Amino acid sequence: MFCHLRPVRRLCLEKIFSPWFVYSRALSAAEAVNALRPFYFAVHPDFFGQHPREREVNENSLKRLSVYLENLQKPGFKSLKPTQLTFYVRGTDQNSSDGHEPFSTSGFRAVKFTLHTRDLLSTVLYILNSCSLSIEHIQSLSTNVHSQPLKEAKRMSDRPIKWDKSYYTFTGFRDPDEDLEQVSRMETTLTSWLDNNGKSAVKKLKNSLPLRKELDRLKDELSHQLQLSDIRWQRSWGIAHRCSQLHSLGRLAQQNLETLKKAKGCTVLFTDRSGVSAVGHVMLGTMDVHHHWVKLFERLPSYFDLQRKLMLLEDQISYLLGGIQVVYIDELQPVLTLEEYYSLLDVFYNRIMKNRIPFHPQSLRGLQMILNSDRYAPSLHELGHFNIPVLCDLANLQWFILTKAQQARENMKRKEELKVIENELIQASTKKFSLEKLYKEPSISSIQMVDCCKRLLEQSLPYLHGMHLCVSHFYSVMQDGDLCIPWNWKNGEAIK
Repeated sequence: MFCHLRPVRRLCLEKIFSPWFVYSRALSAAEAVNALRPFYFAVHPDFFGQHPREREVNENSLKRLSVYLENLQKPGFKSLKPTQLTFYVRGTDQNSSDGHEPFSTSGFRAVKFTLHTRDLLSTVLYILNSCSLSIEHIQSLSTNVHSQPLKEAKRMSDRPIKWDKSYYTFTGFRDPDEDLEQVSRMETTLTSWLDNNGKSAVKKLKNSLPLRKELDRLKDELSHQLQLSDIRWQRSWGIAHRCSQLHSLGRLAQQNLETLKKAKGCTVLFTDRSGVSAVGHVMLGTMDVHHHWVKLFERLPSYFDLQRKLMLLEDQISYLLGGIQVVYIDELQPVLTLEEYYSLLDVFYNRIMKNRIPFHPQSLRGLQMILNSDRYAPSLHELGHFNIPVLCDLANLQWFILTKAQQARENMKRKEELKVIENELIQASTKKFSLEKLYKEPSISSIQMVDCCKRLLEQSLPYLHGMHLCVSHFYSVMQDGDLCIPWNWKNGEAIK
């Protein structure tokens, strides 16, 4: 299984991280964030302002890492699909390039690694080691993550965290040798972060306003010209980059208008590869030449035929499984092309046709399921839909769905109620702080957003006036002035 470390790699990790690697696994989310601070400061996109490509790579990888860490903390997870990440790591006195790509003349190097860990601590250690960052500061956590530490852990000296010198360089904190413990316990708060970054965000936002207006104009013109349902971006490219992509599409429309009009009624999605997505969006790979885009638009009628077959296949599966609806949820599933998703459905359909499962017709109507290929047992998501592996045991699947059906209905009802509360709180927060926009990253759940907004409404935050605020997993000022704050932000004095 993917979630298990290979024996050789596991042995190497134990040699590197012993004696406390085997003993300390129950790391909390807050401890994981603190332990990864040297890593975040070494790869944070704000430090790559003069290198847009490297900044974009780090932004995308940080989002994927956030989703991976979030999934590790979900109750009942059994395995995660291996996630390959690439980061550009800034050079420090501490990390060396031994075994890695050497530092460039700009002072950073590319680091690639694949996460296939199954707990927070081993994930944190693997990331730090992959980037040649110190792991000494995690030793102090090993005595806190178990209620009954083993003898080896008890023998560890009770001393404050000894941060590497690069930590203070990245953060701007002073290195008070006389009070290391206080520094190690220091925690970023919302108000202190806004005090330090609010003016910078306002300046960036002001500078981006002309481009934002240009982006809206281009988007409206193209949507009207091509009769598109919408134009979206899968990744958080900057405003200038998005304008450039729309200009490219606009020039292509001038040369091949009738061909591009084949996308009438569709959503165009700028992403990493060209094709048609599982939900029917026309994906334009930003690295592809215009010739590839034109070929895609020319083939759209054949894609529409495949989409109709796909929808029929979903209906047939639904009929065989008691009326349960087969859905594809962008935020919770890997990005699949129409062909890939059709193949997934076809495999599952053929299996249940050969091994009929006796469900009463329409007994599961109103429930939802998503198909995936990276799990081995069915599960019920907190949002109410079933996660069904294509190759799961069908006899066990019947028992699982029937026993969890009532819980699924309750979860779906709670999801709808939570969505209403979330929208009300977003509106209230937007109004109170006079925000230009309040939004969240796809990986942020409604429960997290509700918790964040409720606590925001209790604060007085003048820096937010007129800003674009994004609820995320970490603090950041985006290149166009958007403020990103973690959903579980802290306020008040640093925790002692």
